[in-house]
Amino acid sequence: MVRLTRLNGISMFLNSDLIEHIDITPDTVITLTTGQILRARETADEVVRRIVEFRRRILDLTYDQAGGAAAEPVEGGDASGDPA
Repeated sequence: MVRLTRLNGISMFLNSDLIEHIDITPDTVITLTTGQILRARETADEVVRRIVEFRRRILDLTYDQAGGAAAEPVEGGDASGDPA
């Protein structure tokens, strides 16, 4: 989730997976897949930058938990994971 600021100055956290599109008008208008419309003080470029940074942190955590490398598929065997 990314922290943004509503036009009235109150902070909000936005689930970036729900963004359908972002319009650039005098305000930044974010339309969600639910049909809800949010307006933010941040520019559209700043919103996108925060989303990218958030997702980068998630991927870094996944990478670290995999022992510093992406998980490797198991070769051979069947779908149960037992060797052939």
